Parts: sequence; structure tokens; C-alpha cells
Amino acid sequence: MANVLLSEAEKTFILQGVEDNFRCDGRSCKDYRPMELETDVVSNASGSARLRLANTDILVGVKTEIDVPFPETPNQGKLEFFVDCSANATPAFEGRGGEDLATDISTGLARAYASFPLDKLCILPALQCWKLYADILILECGGNLFDAVSLAVKAALHNTRVPRVTGAEMDGGQVDLTLSDDQYDCWRLDVTSAPLMVTLCKIGDNCVVDPTAEEETCSAASLVIAITPLGKLSSVFKTGVGSFHSQTLQDALKVGKEIGVTLNEELNKVLKLEEDLGEKRERYGFLK
Repeated sequence: MANVLLSEAEKTFILQGVEDNFRCDGRSCKDYRPMELETDVVSNASGSARLRLANTDILVGVKTEIDVPFPETPNQGKLEFFVDCSANATPAFEGRGGEDLATDISTGLARAYASFPLDKLCILPALQCWKLYADILILECGGNLFDAVSLAVKAALHNTRVPRVTGAEMDGGQVDLTLSDDQYDCWRLDVTSAPLMVTLCKIGDNCVVDPTAEEETCSAASLVIAITPLGKLSSVFKTGVGSFHSQTLQDALKVGKEIGVTLNEELNKVLKLEEDLGEKRERYGFLK
């Protein structure tokens, strides 16, 4: 993460606030900042979403193409993540400054979605499948990138429209697919069970969720937990050079699980409302 220059007095103020469960912006250690989510914001993408979390601004676009399934998963489709840290997001991203962070985020997403079912993306087992590219652009960096990116990715995947295949046949050893002539004849991937990342930032002997850039500067280690709506941990990894005491780690996992389940529930409600509104627009021809 990009470090913010803070004086020792400012660091001490943040540390003491976390100890008293009262952070600089008035939140408790378990509170998130307000978020703003938009979907279907990129016209040339199959699905898209933009999420603003305080000063953090994330744009995700999803594109679809037909590919060959992996030999080890012949009955599933593919999902790949690519992260681009814009140099305008923070001066630390200029040149190649954001490459390591982009790799960490894309790797974290791949681990989190490792157990996510992609069988609906399979067209012909071992022969053809849909491949989804999730392109993530960090427009502004204001802390808590892992959580913000995972929220935007799940929303963009929910918004993704996959063309319907109406026919498939073999022609000289090659697969010949027929797609629907109706551009609106599409289906959506069910992302209800998709995980979200929850970052627990260790400041002193306590952990906070949704850390600001200033709080991240005061922390030597953070725990990033990927949680499904049912409370299953799909991945856990640590960032930073510091360490977690065994009891602190157990407490952080418990808190992260509770918050992750709640966060998934709230996002799924918002996505369901967005889907219902989209269906009404298509049915009655309303403009966006």
C-alpha cells in the first residue's frame, strides 16, 4: 500500500484512538465507511461496476470470450483477473510502483475465487467454455483496496451478461457454435455464493476493518480474509512485515467472519434490487 507521511504524534493519536474503539473519523473498529456502487457503467463491456469507498475509487469491466477448458477442470469455465494501478491514483504508482500491489490483489482474488463454481460457463465439456476477464482499474487510492476491489468485482460479475448458445456441432474436428441473434438474449452468472475480502488491519494490539490510508501507515501487518455468504473462509493471507499473536489471529478470524457474512448479505440485497430494476427497464423500455 502507498504510505502516507505522518508525524509520530499523529501515529500515537491513531493508536490511542483504536485502543479506545474510537477512530479519527468517528467509527468504531468494526465499522465500514459509506460506499457508493454503480453497475453497467462501461458500454463496451459485458458487465461493469464502479465502487467508491471514501477516497478509494475502483472501476471493474468484465469481458467474455469462448475458450477451451483447462484439462484438470473440463466441466468448468474460466475466470481471470487483471489489475491496473493508475498513476493518477497516488504518486507511489508512478512508473512501476503499483506492479507489486496489482499482483498481490489479482493473486488474492484468484485464491478467493478458487472454489467458486464455474460449471455454468461450460459449453461443451473439455471442448468449449466461456472465459471471463475481469479488468480492474484503481482510479484513486484511499485505503482498503482489497475489500473495495472484491466488492466491485462481485458487482461487475453479477452485472455480466453472457450470450446464449443456441447450437453446437462438430465440423471437421472443430466445434461450431451458434449464438443467439438477439443481443438481449443473455444470461447472468449467479454470484450469490461469491466471496468478499475483509481486511483486518493490526494497529497496536487491536484490529480494525476498512482501514484508511493513514491507519495502514500505522500498521505493520494486516490480515485479508475471503468470506462466502455462508461464512466459509475461501482464503486467508497476511500483508506487511509484522506478525500476529496466536490469540490475536483467532480473534481477527472470528471478527472477519462475522463482518464478511454481514457484508455479503448487504451487497447481495443491493445486487438483487439492481437486477429487479434492470428487468423493469428492459420490460418497459425505460432509459437508464
